[in-house]
Amino acid sequence: MSNFKSVGLIVGCMLLVLNSYAQTIPDSTLILNLTFENALELTRGNNHAIKQSSAEVEQKKLEIKAARGLYMPSISLNANYVFMSDDIHLDLTPVQDAITPLYESLGNFGVFSGVPNPDPNTSGLMPFLPDDVSTQAVRGQLMEGLNQVNEADWNVLVQNKQFGVVSAGFTQPIYTGGKIRIANQVAKIKLEEAEIKATDKDSKLYTELVERYYGLVLSKHVIEVRESVNQNMQKHLFDAKKMMEQGVIANAEFLHAKVYSSEANRELKKANRQYNIVNDALINTLSVDQSSLVMPITSLFYIKEIEPLEYFQNLAKENNPQLKQIASKKELAHKGYKAELASYLPNIAAMGSYDIANSDLSPMIPEYFVGVGMKWNLFKGNARNNKVKAAKFQESQVEHFYIKSEADILTAVIKYYQELHMYIEQLEELNTANEFADEYYNVREKAFREGMSTSSEVSDADLLLAKVRIERLQAIYQCDLALSKLLYYAGTPDKFLEYQLSNKALFEN
Repeated sequence: MSNFKSVGLIVGCMLLVLNSYAQTIPDSTLILNLTFENALELTRGNNHAIKQSSAEVEQKKLEIKAARGLYMPSISLNANYVFMSDDIHLDLTPVQDAITPLYESLGNFGVFSGVPNPDPNTSGLMPFLPDDVSTQAVRGQLMEGLNQVNEADWNVLVQNKQFGVVSAGFTQPIYTGGKIRIANQVAKIKLEEAEIKATDKDSKLYTELVERYYGLVLSKHVIEVRESVNQNMQKHLFDAKKMMEQGVIANAEFLHAKVYSSEANRELKKANRQYNIVNDALINTLSVDQSSLVMPITSLFYIKEIEPLEYFQNLAKENNPQLKQIASKKELAHKGYKAELASYLPNIAAMGSYDIANSDLSPMIPEYFVGVGMKWNLFKGNARNNKVKAAKFQESQVEHFYIKSEADILTAVIKYYQELHMYIEQLEELNTANEFADEYYNVREKAFREGMSTSSEVSDADLLLAKVRIERLQAIYQCDLALSKLLYYAGTPDKFLEYQLSNKALFEN
C-alpha cells in the first residue's frame, strides 16, 4: 500500500511542477522531451566542436593525398619575356685577323705541286698537273677564300636583348634520402591524431552531457521535492490557522508555520531558477535554439557493484584518448628525427624542358633537353647537426610527458573510482535515513493534529525529510557523474548507457 502512496505522491508532484511551468513558459518556447539517448544523438549531430573535429579529419585525409603526390612528377608550364641591357654578340674578328695573312701569303707567294688532273680525258697520261699549273690553281682558290673571309660577318648577333619563351618542364624525384616517405608517414600519423582528437572531443562532450542532462534531471526532482514541501507547508499553515482560531494552538505557532511556509516558497523559486540555469547549459551542449526548454525523460540511476579498479586502469592504458594523442606525438617526434637525418643525404631528380613557342629566341638554343640532376648539401655550418640533436631531445621530452600523463590519468581513474564507491556508500545510508525521516514526519504530523506536537516540530520534520531526499538525489547524481568521468578516463564513455540500462532507476522499488 505504501508503494501506491509513494507513486501517487510522485505523480501528483510532477503534475504540480508541470502546471507551474505551464504558467510561466512563454508560448514561443520550444519544449524538447528528451531521453538521454535522444540528447546524445542531438549533441553528436549538432555540436560545433564535433563538426570542427570532423572537418579536421577530412583535412588530414586530403593532406595524405597531397603527400602521396610528392612521389609523382611535377609538370609545369613556364612563360617568360626577357629584357636585357644589350644584345648578345659573338665577336670572331680575332679569328679573321689570324687567318687573313695566311690566305694572302699563300695566295700570292705559295708554290704548290701534285694537284690531281681534273680532266678525265688526259688524267690517265698525266695524273698530276704540272707545278706551274698546280700553283696557279691553288693560288686562285686561296684568293677566292680570302674574298669570302673579307666579306663574312665576324661579329655575329647570338641573341636579341628582348625575347619571349613558352616552355613545358618536368621534374621527377628519383631519390630524396627518405624525405618523401617520411612526409607520407607523418601525414598518416596526423590523420590518426585528428581521429583521436575527434574521439576525445566526443568523449568530453559525452561527459559534459551527462553532467548537464542529469543535472537537469536532478533539478527537476529537487523542484518536485520543494513543491511537495511547499504544498505541505501551505496545508500545515491552513490547519494551523484553523487550530489557532479554535484556540487549540497559540498565535506564535501560527506565525511559526507562516514563516516556514514563506521559506518553502522561496526554496521552490530558487529550485526553479536553478532549473533554468542548468537548462541553458544543456541547450549549449545540444546546440539547439536558445529559447528551447528541455524536459528530461530519463531518470537518475544508481549502481551497487562495479568491476575492480584494475579493470578500469587497464582500459585507460589501452583506450584513453589523451594517451593515444601523446603516443601520436611520440611517433611524430621520431619521424622528425628521421627527417633531420635525411637532410644529410642527396636529392636526385630527372628533369627536362620543351620549347613550345618563342619570340626572337636564338636559333642556337635547343628545342628540348632532358637530364638527371643531384643536389647534395655537404656543409651547412653545423645547423643540421644541432637540428638532429634537438629532434632527439624532443623525442625524449615527449617520452617523459607520456609517462607523466599516464600516471596522472591512472590517478584520475583511482579518484573517480573511489568517489563512485563513496557515493554508493552514502546512498545506502541515505536510503535508510529517508525511510526514518519519512516516518518521523508522519508521526509529527499526526501528533500535531492531536495537539501533541508543536508547529515548529512538524515544519522541522518536513524540512528534514526534504533535506534527506535532496541529499539522496544529489548523491545519486554525483554517483552518475563520477561513473561518467571514470569511463571517460578509461576511454570507454559509451559504456555509460550499458550501466544505465542494467542498474536501478531512481524510483524503482
